[in-house]
Amino acid sequence: MISVIGAGAFGTALANSFAATSPVWLWGRNAQSMAQMQAERHCPRLPGVTLDPALSCSGDITALPAEGPVLLAVPMQTLREVTTRFAGALAKRTLVLCCKGIELSTGLRPSEVLAQTLPGATVALLTGPSFAADIARGLPTALTLACADRAEAEALQAQLIAPHLRLYRTSDVTGAELGGALKNVMAIACGAAIGAGLGDSARAALMTRGYAEMSRMAAALGARPETLAGLSGFGDLALTCTSEGSRNYRLGLAIGRGEVFDPAVTVEGAATARATDALARSRGWDLPITAVVTGLVDARLDVKTAMAQLLARPLKEETP
Repeated sequence: MISVIGAGAFGTALANSFAATSPVWLWGRNAQSMAQMQAERHCPRLPGVTLDPALSCSGDITALPAEGPVLLAVPMQTLREVTTRFAGALAKRTLVLCCKGIELSTGLRPSEVLAQTLPGATVALLTGPSFAADIARGLPTALTLACADRAEAEALQAQLIAPHLRLYRTSDVTGAELGGALKNVMAIACGAAIGAGLGDSARAALMTRGYAEMSRMAAALGARPETLAGLSGFGDLALTCTSEGSRNYRLGLAIGRGEVFDPAVTVEGAATARATDALARSRGWDLPITAVVTGLVDARLDVKTAMAQLLARPLKEETP
């Protein structure tokens, strides 16, 4: 059986998709809401989607099935708290991370957080260009499944099957994590440019030079260049920087338009920008777009000043 921890839109969409071919157990922190989902077969965060009969919804972590992989579909900034809280239930299990980001308090990636909270677990990562609404509606989606253990990756690839999902394997967990995390920062930048009326050409420039920043940081941390060129990097960047389905892009739009963004909406790119900028400064990395995005989300810069800073950088030869 497949288990999913985290009943937000993305976790529920994945759980419902996998339930088409396998029994799935889904946990959410609000027991009353989970009981309602179980009885009514609908998720408030996925309007119009009927939950598959093979999907069981629960608010009781002690009911976690003893066998099968566990997908962790919780926000990056709560990953440590959730895995520490449920360490007894999750110890030595096969865990598939479904969050994208960098921990603000430590600068660690998701797999590095699990290495501290659940050192005996087998860790994989599911990432790539995907919106919960598309997955829930059964629209074709391709994702990256990253795991250092090839045999485990092949086993997970065979288990995590849905009619409209296609999973590609990689052993480069670091590269897949960084692609999924850093593209959110670039999406904020692109949203801000469009929101401020700077045009599609400015967005294209930010996407391209943002990809160069992602690649430089990934290489510095030992990732393979081809991973960033795949679904978890370039693919996710293209989707997130061009669609209002992305919360990161919508935050950027609001910043560019001078509007207030709903603080209740989780935007992983804001924390990731801060964490990445701090890491870059400590290691002497040149990540100018990340730096100005951090200034934008912290309200230290406006879009006009941020763009002026980028345009005033020293002239140089283009390098990826």
